[in-house]
Amino acid sequence: MKATVTAVDQHKVSITIEIPAEDVKKGFAQAVKRIAGQVNIPGFRKGKAPRKILEMNYGKEAIAEEAFELLAGRAYTEALRENEIVPVSNPEIEREQFEEGKDLIFKATVVKQPEVTLGDYKGLEVEKQDATVTDEQVEEQLNNIRSQQAKMVAAPEDATVQNDDFATIDFKGFIDGEAFDGGEGKSYPLQIGSGSFIPGFEEQLIGHKAGEDVTVTVSFPEDYFVAELAGKEAKFECHIHDIKRKELPELTDEFVRSVSVGKGKTEPSYNTAEEFVADLRKRMEDDAARRAIDAYNAGLVELAVKNATVDIPEIMIEDRAEQMVQELAMNLEGRGLKLEDYLKFSNKTIEELREENKVAAAENVRADLVLDEIAKAENVQVTPEDMNYEIFAMSQQFGADPKEVYDIIVKEGRVSMLASSVARKKAARFIVDNAKGAEKAE
Repeated sequence: MKATVTAVDQHKVSITIEIPAEDVKKGFAQAVKRIAGQVNIPGFRKGKAPRKILEMNYGKEAIAEEAFELLAGRAYTEALRENEIVPVSNPEIEREQFEEGKDLIFKATVVKQPEVTLGDYKGLEVEKQDATVTDEQVEEQLNNIRSQQAKMVAAPEDATVQNDDFATIDFKGFIDGEAFDGGEGKSYPLQIGSGSFIPGFEEQLIGHKAGEDVTVTVSFPEDYFVAELAGKEAKFECHIHDIKRKELPELTDEFVRSVSVGKGKTEPSYNTAEEFVADLRKRMEDDAARRAIDAYNAGLVELAVKNATVDIPEIMIEDRAEQMVQELAMNLEGRGLKLEDYLKFSNKTIEELREENKVAAAENVRADLVLDEIAKAENVQVTPEDMNYEIFAMSQQFGADPKEVYDIIVKEGRVSMLASSVARKKAARFIVDNAKGAEKAE
């Protein structure tokens, strides 16, 4: 076999492959054998029908096509390996000469993985994130915890609607004096400031008392999911029935004991409010420290990627954007939703969604290519132990048995993809370990 590589453009190459006539003859013989083993012809045992009988039943073209697939497939794979070409697109095949008894000559044009020129990736330094936890942050978290146990109580008789209040309202919407479908509600519990209604609606209820009628004037957003209403001004006639507010419990020892008895426990985790607050602060500080380290390490990898030079073919970005769309579809299905419904609600087309993902897709592809090159430059090895750990981590994430996860990976032919992912993680770890003042999460 002879393979000649010619550059078509910056990303695309054309490989002209020549296969000797003797090998072509063998390819035809293999094609006959394979077809004979796949079909049933009366009067012949499976796999024993002679070539002439096969040609009579299925035509010479079928045998020729099978022979070409066998010959071209093997030769193309070998040519890629010999010339160290990693394709990122399916090849465009052009037959220049294909006839039994003659050399096979065909051309495969393919987009190849781009070359990466690494910049600095050792001895990097980025600013470290402040991991300080303030008293205000602790107080905010305490209020969140108290809010989860809050009671709804009626506001004082002369109270007016304020932000975070719950107002029970009737409303009816009109556009150009005409009521419209979906614009009416009775005894609707609306939290002011929640943003659940059209922008500007909730704010216009602030300052009014229970029992009052209020006219609210708003405009539907231009991208509103109901096309008939998008961009139009509407008036809502509203009546405020009552106003309720959250009453937060006091942070007492008794309260702490009551909320710290978890499921399946009989004794509280804390006996005093002081213990609870101290432990909450410690957990917040630990979490802030971990997030700071993660951000620092991610910043180092991001800088190494930024320092490299690589021109990414558009098809790689398009493929990754499509992959992101499919991942979104799978996540939605896991929650009982459909991608079509998501698109309708978001007022987007599938093409617009792909286009939106292209920026992130380009960043992801770039990072993968650079990390692959660093792994290659540093001779990063992926051991069986590395693979087992990754499979175990995946099984923990999905709540599955590690063997089941492994079987799925093998069945779907994703072992090499998993190995590449592990190599990239080890390359990222190399960047971190060789940075100035790098820290490791516990």
